[in-house]
Amino acid sequence: MQQIFNFVIKNKTFLLFLLLFSIAIALTIQSHSYHRSKFINSANFLTGGVYGTMNSVDQYFNLKTENEILAEENKQLREQLLNSKFQTDSSFIDSSYSKSLYKITIADVYKNSYSSTNNILTLNKGRKDSIKEDFGVMTSNGIIGIIANTSNNYSTAISILNTKSKINAKLKSSNHIGSLTWDGKSTRLVQLEDVSQYAPIKIGDTIETGGESSIFPKGIGIGTISDFESDISGDTYTIEVKLFNDMTNLGTVYILESINRPEILNLENSSNE
Repeated sequence: MQQIFNFVIKNKTFLLFLLLFSIAIALTIQSHSYHRSKFINSANFLTGGVYGTMNSVDQYFNLKTENEILAEENKQLREQLLNSKFQTDSSFIDSSYSKSLYKITIADVYKNSYSSTNNILTLNKGRKDSIKEDFGVMTSNGIIGIIANTSNNYSTAISILNTKSKINAKLKSSNHIGSLTWDGKSTRLVQLEDVSQYAPIKIGDTIETGGESSIFPKGIGIGTISDFESDISGDTYTIEVKLFNDMTNLGTVYILESINRPEILNLENSSNE
């Protein structure tokens, strides 16, 4: 308190000037409409700028929450799309069929390797989130890999940029199928092998999942044809596929569970006995 008194006494002349100056400005504004309007406009401008800055800061710190909400909404829409697409395609079998066949879990990529020949992805979802081996991994642009191993809280996926990866795929325009592999060279290109020589192939055509496995449903995007050539035998093509995904820049992904996969595998295993 004594320090406050000392400050006032020491700066009494300056403080008195500020007081009188403030009173003079207030009287001027009060008695002249022009000055009053200018003051109000200036005050509105300042408060508007302050509120705008505060709102921008608030929005910045809420970006993570907003992204999580959007990812959850995208997950729900993608599940509905996958399940409704299958039900539409299968309606000739049973028009009353309405059971969901695919479930999606949102995950973040903790580690993404793309510079070796056998690249993997590390995701922040594991067994406690019901993630298992051979679940598909994709983004809103298309597929990126298949779950290989899981722990309680994490999982690793074999990237499509892995020389051991082999995924069923097809030409969207003609449904001719092939096997999607990677030659270990470019992070932007994968190869679709063993495509019939009778397939009508055109640069720019879309390549998508073929649906002949219990991991990915038919029709999920992969990329577009950038080049192709006949194999030595002349019976098949090898197609260069430019990926929809930038595999060097992955953030939020979707882990895809085929609910009927265990039943399909049990049936196939019993048939092979």
